[in-house]
Amino acid sequence: MIQIEKDDEKGYRFQLKNLDGATILSSVSFSDKKEVKRIVSELNPLVKKTTVFERKTNYNGKFLFNLKNSKGEIIGNSQLYESEAGMENGIKHVKNRIVAMGTDLEF
Repeated sequence: MIQIEKDDEKGYRFQLKNLDGATILSSVSFSDKKEVKRIVSELNPLVKKTTVFERKTNYNGKFLFNLKNSKGEIIGNSQLYESEAGMENGIKHVKNRIVAMGTDLEF
């Protein structure tokens, strides 16, 4: 499920949840709800491209990834992972969840 909510910065963001309701990807803030819905509608074809996932390591040695749009702009961030394998599994889980939802994304 994808949950859209108002954030503290007077914008909107979405969260991709797994089947248990845990957040597996959080978006950056967008100026309005219409823009968030447009971004969400583009997720399915987007995650099928390998170049949209930016893998990173933070200053504490933890792993994370960003999801970028077709223009290379960051649209979402993962949680922190203890291992690179955990991060890769997180990417796989995000892809699978979005593809499984198809064009029938739940809000």
